[in-house]
Amino acid sequence: MNHPFLIDTDTLHQQLGRTGLVVIDVRGRAAYEFGGHIPGAVHSTWHEYSDPKAVAKGLLNPDLGQIEHILRRLGINQDSDVVIYSNPFDNWGDEGRMFWMLEYLGHRRLRILDGGWVKWTTEKRPFEHGPVSSAMGNFTARPVPALMMVKDDLKTIVDMPHPQTAILDARSVEEYLGKEVSGIPRPGHIPSAIHLAWNGFLNKDATIKDVTVITELLQAKGIHPNQEVICYCTGGVRSAWLYFILKLVGYQHVSNYPGSWWEWSRDFAAPVEKDLQALQKVLGFSAAPPSS
Repeated sequence: MNHPFLIDTDTLHQQLGRTGLVVIDVRGRAAYEFGGHIPGAVHSTWHEYSDPKAVAKGLLNPDLGQIEHILRRLGINQDSDVVIYSNPFDNWGDEGRMFWMLEYLGHRRLRILDGGWVKWTTEKRPFEHGPVSSAMGNFTARPVPALMMVKDDLKTIVDMPHPQTAILDARSVEEYLGKEVSGIPRPGHIPSAIHLAWNGFLNKDATIKDVTVITELLQAKGIHPNQEVICYCTGGVRSAWLYFILKLVGYQHVSNYPGSWWEWSRDFAAPVEKDLQALQKVLGFSAAPPSS
């Protein structure tokens, strides 16, 4: 797909080594160092930017100086062309999380490698092993608050009618309906949330589906471009991928809730809904017959 937020494998291959290009591999450290990575790619994962004091793991570190230091160490400048990639079939949408975070921090020259590591290796393109060091960058964060939803603001929205706001739950349908998950105090979903699983937007070669196909899916769910759209999941990673998909197809008023269910479920003043009858059907259980 030809899109300003995407770069194809041919174009990236031709641009490797170009001044100003920073390629970020957001897979796990072992996959990066021992499994191989795109030549010159630096390594970073979303965990490095999390608030070390928060129980809700998806919340960003409030110390922007620490975040800036990590990003500068990757060689990122204000005007860098940043390309992000992962293995789209073996992650939680981590490339979307890095895209969202950098956009929230004010970086604007961002693209995701369409097809990621899957397509790169299928096409037998070059790779290397081991860490990559870069000259220190000069990136300075200029946060865009509209791109990040916070819990108290979301509680206010949920407490009143909000026809112009769509809340999207990017988790599995089982999680949405109320399946118990280890480490989560309360199962279920945010009232009025629309279920839209994060992992339904890829072709068999790991590239992203056509914009028209995605737009039709969104509108069939009642999600329209003129709405404010808020995405959440468990820790703001899968939802950040959904955020990226929405931005890709032209939705302008989109935010990600990084605290997501880790944070929401721990606030017993935050409302929760679940549908255990629907969950039983999804899991293949039938309701117990009435006693005689």
